[in-house]
Amino acid sequence: MDQNKIPQATAKRLPLYYRFLNNLQMQGKTRVSSKELSDAVKVDSATIRRDFSYFGALGKKGYGYNVEYLLGFFRKTLDQDEITDVALIGVGNLGTAFLHYNFMKNNNTKIKIAFDADDNKVGQTIGGVPIYHINELEERLDDVKVAILTIPAMEADRVTERLVAQGIKGILNFTPARITVPDDIRVHHIDLAVELQALVYFLKHYPLEKTELYSE
Repeated sequence: MDQNKIPQATAKRLPLYYRFLNNLQMQGKTRVSSKELSDAVKVDSATIRRDFSYFGALGKKGYGYNVEYLLGFFRKTLDQDEITDVALIGVGNLGTAFLHYNFMKNNNTKIKIAFDADDNKVGQTIGGVPIYHINELEERLDDVKVAILTIPAMEADRVTERLVAQGIKGILNFTPARITVPDDIRVHHIDLAVELQALVYFLKHYPLEKTELYSE
């Protein structure tokens, strides 16, 4: 199927489904219902069935979904067998946490190289990832196409321009800055302060009823 025809909201949920299915297989489960999926990933059953419908008949009525088949299908859909190397720009507290974690539960993404402006961090290796000076970015980036930004907001635009010039095609931006890139480059902004503020606002003004967490 043409991946461009899948709604972006559905595409964002696929890794969530994949993680849960992977856990099920490790537990020895052979099949799962949309209700079980719903309870686990906190997405209503109707949405799950609609998401899966974009890929054809993945399950059988009254039987549910075959875990091994679904896992294999989503592994191929998400290119889980193809590793994507990632560059980390900024080895502060958040960046260091990323290096220690390095997406160990995702077997298709791996931080390969890191950059920082602090001479005290340059030359270190954290989580098996070497840290180079930001001045070496053009020399060291090689064929990496994805970058994570965990740098001060005031540096975001300037560093982004350098990344774009080196052929970066995707940026996960953890800075408050809304960086500007050409149309053929994808940026996902994750502002933790904004997300926390939004969470508190929704808690106060849109309280959830208990049954809504498991709505059908």
